[in-house]
Amino acid sequence: MKPAVFLDRDGVINKLVLNMVIREYEPPHSVEDLVLFPDAIQSLRDLQDAGFALFLVSNQPDYAKGKTTLEQIRAVHERFDHLLKSEGILFRDYYYCYHHPNGIVPEYSFACECRKPKPYFLLKAARDYGIDLTVSWMVGDRDTDIACGKAAGTRTILILEPHSAGSRGSECPDYRAENLMDAVRIILRNPDKQQRV
Repeated sequence: MKPAVFLDRDGVINKLVLNMVIREYEPPHSVEDLVLFPDAIQSLRDLQDAGFALFLVSNQPDYAKGKTTLEQIRAVHERFDHLLKSEGILFRDYYYCYHHPNGIVPEYSFACECRKPKPYFLLKAARDYGIDLTVSWMVGDRDTDIACGKAAGTRTILILEPHSAGSRGSECPDYRAENLMDAVRIILRNPDKQQRV
């Protein structure tokens, strides 16, 4: 059984983008808008070098909401994957939920099993990759990330991304961190790290 770090993407690894029309911060809808946080690559490298399996778990409902196309969402992912691989960062798997219960695209607008805070993808990773969730972590910037990690039995870290402040406040994470690098420091100094294989 292996330990893992499950990471949300937007607001954790890459910056959120201001939608000038509705004055809200959103995931990037184009490859030009995809900007990694300055310390993201080194933070992920530190986790990888320490022996953690890396997984991405991200709600991506903007196609369901009619804000962008699936092609654009997938293009952003391809660019994201390319940026990481070019730096030697290898995620074991990427898990994206494209659904939203209040969307406008019928085939993607329903209460699915894979949307955080449900732990579907973390449980799937545990089964498919032999992950020990009790020594694993969920890192995100919203209450849904923390609730997801708790439901799966991982420890949790809440990233205090300012632009996500409206999406948190009701969950109590195990730790809070200013950014991903701060979160990685917490993970690496945790006593349970000596139980890793």
